[in-house]
Amino acid sequence: MAQSEGSTKRSSAAGGWGALKSCGKHLLGSRAPLTGARALLKANQPDGFDCPGCAWGDPEHGSSFEFCENGVKAVSWEATDKRTTPSFFAKHTLTELRGWSDYALEGQGRLTHPMRYDAASDRYLPVGWDEAFAEIGATLRGLDRPDQAEFYTSGRASNEAAYLYQLFARAYGTNNFPDCSNMCHEASGVALIDAIGIGKGTVLLEDFEKADAIFCVGQNPG
Repeated sequence: MAQSEGSTKRSSAAGGWGALKSCGKHLLGSRAPLTGARALLKANQPDGFDCPGCAWGDPEHGSSFEFCENGVKAVSWEATDKRTTPSFFAKHTLTELRGWSDYALEGQGRLTHPMRYDAASDRYLPVGWDEAFAEIGATLRGLDRPDQAEFYTSGRASNEAAYLYQLFARAYGTNNFPDCSNMCHEASGVALIDAIGIGKGTVLLEDFEKADAIFCVGQNPG
């Protein structure tokens, strides 16, 4: 795969038939369009899951389609049928993969095995699940105190996965589990807690219709 391969989509209207065509393209690109489409019908629904794309406010009265084009991308990436097996890493060194774009790396699909970096070959090599868990356990037991560990998770992880992960960390004895939202929301969260007592938005979509003025600072809303 060429190093420069990536998304070449040009800016255009974020809606209408163009957005619908883009949604279909991403679902087909996942190689699991039916699975992705069924998952989207559960996105942001009371009996479903929160979209992993963003933290946009929920409407007071929902509909069957509570997602945007970026939400389709996020869900299709998670529901993809593509798999990144150990054979992929046998073909590519870490030095080579560092030159790939995020888009190209995402397009390889989901990991299928635990992998460990081998400095001698500059490649990720597969390890068994028992070996992986044993090494993780040995490392955690070898720390002087639980707070020396940090359990980082992705903001793209599902609420269910994140919930189980934080239970594990708390059972181990620490609450050090930041996610990637800390990178962009920590400053606003601290300011909001100091100003209104809560570190997240408190609005519904309908609140925007009642506002006399809306100020967007330091962000690029779709």
